[in-house]
Amino acid sequence: MKKLPQFSLKKFYLKDYLTIFLGTFMYALGVTLFIMPHQFVLGGLTGVAVLFNYGFGMPVSIMVLIMNAILLSISYKVLGTEFLIKTVVGVGSLTAFLGFFEALNFTPIMTEEPLMAGLVGSIVAGAGVGLVMSVNSSTGGTDIIILIINKYRNVTPGRMMLYIDLFIVTSSFLIFRSIETIVFGLIIIAVMSTSVDWILNGIRQSVQFFIVSREFEEIATQVNMQLGRGCTVLDGTGWYTKKEQKVLILMAKRSESNSIFRLVKSIDQNAFVSQTNVVGVYGKGFDRMR
Repeated sequence: MKKLPQFSLKKFYLKDYLTIFLGTFMYALGVTLFIMPHQFVLGGLTGVAVLFNYGFGMPVSIMVLIMNAILLSISYKVLGTEFLIKTVVGVGSLTAFLGFFEALNFTPIMTEEPLMAGLVGSIVAGAGVGLVMSVNSSTGGTDIIILIINKYRNVTPGRMMLYIDLFIVTSSFLIFRSIETIVFGLIIIAVMSTSVDWILNGIRQSVQFFIVSREFEEIATQVNMQLGRGCTVLDGTGWYTKKEQKVLILMAKRSESNSIFRLVKSIDQNAFVSQTNVVGVYGKGFDRMR
């Protein structure tokens, strides 16, 4: 296989970090502009920081930075360097955006519809977390705890996240002495988790291509070089023409579909191409089997 062009690698990493910045911006926006002004609670380490803010007036950004610094120092040897670097970027940008929005001190909006504000905030924040996780990064906090536990115990990450978030939300009773606050918090973490899944399922959805073309060698080579994806070449026979054909099988992310169609069309406009969604793809470049 030929070495990937250097510009492709740079573009890939730049896209990852831009996605992290966008995701942490959305997360901070949803928390500070929609959730905190109405004193709703949420899960995760940010939820703990928000509770400290409600109870003791401590800045959310500073609390997030301190607690994540402790967790990252513990997880360095467990989770690997690549994940750590992206998580440091995620934590740093989240802290910066939280501090930025806190300093601006926006006037609360949707004051007459607090529950609607909480729902909007949880959708925006959840979508932001989903974007960050889609590029193998994290906003830190309980995500790190869950990944460390999952490394050594066969425990579903979603279940662990639910247990931790439930504990954090119910802890708000010590500050507010209100069952209503807990109910609102449960609604918010449910909507946030749904938003995270919606984003991840949309971005990580895998597709399968069958490509029949006389230019199969050039198509396979360009897919390797320009997209960084592997191909499998099978021998086939066109039953109508009774001629032997080469068939390319290609697995890719849905977000790469347009690039694949454009690449094939630029090489062979008469190629026969089919695309189907697949339930799961496990292996290098896709999900990891557990």
